[in-house]
Amino acid sequence: MLDNVPPKPPAQAWDKSRLPSRHVTVGPERAPHRSYLYAMGLTAEEIDQPLIGVATCWNEAAPCNIALNRQAQSVKEGVKHALGTPREFTTITVTDGIAMGHQGMKSSLASRDAIADTVELTMRGHCYDAMVGLAGCDKSLPGMMMAMLRLNVPSVFMYGGSILPGKFKGKDVTVVDVFEAVGQHAAGNMSDDDLHALECVACPSAGACGGQFTANTMATVSEAIGLALPGSAGAPAPYEDRDKWAVESGRAVMDLLRKNIRPRDICTLDAFYNAALIVGATGGSTNAGLHLPAMAHEAGLKFTLQDVAEIMRQAPYIGDLKPGGRYVAFDVYKIGGIPVIVKALLEAGLLRGDCMTVTGKTLAENHREVIFPKDQDVIRPVSNPISPTGGVVGLKGNLAPDGAIVKVAGMKELRFEGTALCFDCEEDAFAAVEARAYKKGDVIIIRYEGPKGGPGMREMLSTTAALYGQGMGGDVALITDGRFSGATRGFCIGHVGPEAAVGGPIALLRNGDRIVIDAEKGTIDVDLSDEELTKRRAEWKPRGTDYNAGALWKYAQLVGPAHLGAVTHPGGAAETHVYADI
Repeated sequence: MLDNVPPKPPAQAWDKSRLPSRHVTVGPERAPHRSYLYAMGLTAEEIDQPLIGVATCWNEAAPCNIALNRQAQSVKEGVKHALGTPREFTTITVTDGIAMGHQGMKSSLASRDAIADTVELTMRGHCYDAMVGLAGCDKSLPGMMMAMLRLNVPSVFMYGGSILPGKFKGKDVTVVDVFEAVGQHAAGNMSDDDLHALECVACPSAGACGGQFTANTMATVSEAIGLALPGSAGAPAPYEDRDKWAVESGRAVMDLLRKNIRPRDICTLDAFYNAALIVGATGGSTNAGLHLPAMAHEAGLKFTLQDVAEIMRQAPYIGDLKPGGRYVAFDVYKIGGIPVIVKALLEAGLLRGDCMTVTGKTLAENHREVIFPKDQDVIRPVSNPISPTGGVVGLKGNLAPDGAIVKVAGMKELRFEGTALCFDCEEDAFAAVEARAYKKGDVIIIRYEGPKGGPGMREMLSTTAALYGQGMGGDVALITDGRFSGATRGFCIGHVGPEAAVGGPIALLRNGDRIVIDAEKGTIDVDLSDEELTKRRAEWKPRGTDYNAGALWKYAQLVGPAHLGAVTHPGGAAETHVYADI
């Protein structure tokens, strides 16, 4: 595992006077605390070293998490080799692929903040000095990075890796093909046997969903924003190459600790600009418009959905990646990984290359030796983009005064005009789609699914995939105050704000209202006068939910609007202390 790595650094006596672990390891009054560490087999030398949290979202819930435990052991080897003392712990994950299309999806976004909270509490409670975080699923990636920015101890993020593509009738397939096959099956265009055969082969290994869906989008962000080692996100989860990157991540966090380079030194507004730009350039998930503002919020920075969308719109669309394109994350890995995308954008002068990263070098320095491969069409050069503007754009108008977001990657028509067909929950909308109780030109409205109204801001992949499976994906639009999976494609507008639960305009729509969406102009409007909207608002009454106790009730009380990241606490701007300086 540690072949071909440099020799160990010389032993050193660590000055713990400014490290959090002094509160549990230094002085006679900490003898009871040290007794617990001795009980777990640590030596006096290991107790005197920095304590490094190795946090993972390992569990048996889904393939995206199942390989994280293995990779954590390699991180620990790297920490030990660099004379730190690793302390492994785990947190939760809610995996969207299994939570999709039923009430379980209400837990998904709430899990992001629970991950950040539980990592924070573990780090605080045990006074760890730095951390390496490993995550593999849609909400666990941003949740882990949010914890790093909140704590602001030296930190390295590492993605658990993508799944390998499945093969069905000679073609590469992903889980999205299975979701869309449900629609084909319902339409009578796929047999029971073919549906079963597809579900058995679509996900052939450990790892996160293979296209430029939310997990791979946020993995791309982790490298572009500087929290992950360049190249570390690329290898598929089953590949032993991931273990090498895990070792290097463990060694890197010790170097950051020695140099006192912290996440907020790395994740500046310029770094967030880079993150949003690379999402737009790769046709990444609209969920980046939710997670980047939340991450910035942890660092005390204001970076809204509108900021993200404007940067994405400026980006040339160069990544021919699913769901809008042809390729999956494994294809990106085969041509050199995310550094290839970064290099293309750096060479075009589009990324801010002087941003610091976890290597202790700048983004430009990290990629100086990367050569953009010319004998491939997975990632285009900026001089020959798929389209000159980004794959994700923001929308605003009288239907979404706080904004909304849509992924336009792979779309030919950027304007849609139709009439509203309203549903107050996803289940009702999905039932109508299954029954084909809609028509060409409808704008399907799914409301009361926002952060508060859901609660939990569900994704709508089951509904959108069923529409595509029925061959109607280009003939209808869908608007929601909830979210869409990174795997969604077509005219699907999410994050509409204000949400229905607080009386936003989406709550006031009625069947037959004419709606115009123009992704070219960035507008989303309902053809109603201000007077009519005011009249309807006076008649509107709030709706309750069935979640009146427990975690989702608590989430609904705390969560803020989607355009600010759907965050649940005041953030870095309100801090009077930072954990790293306790």
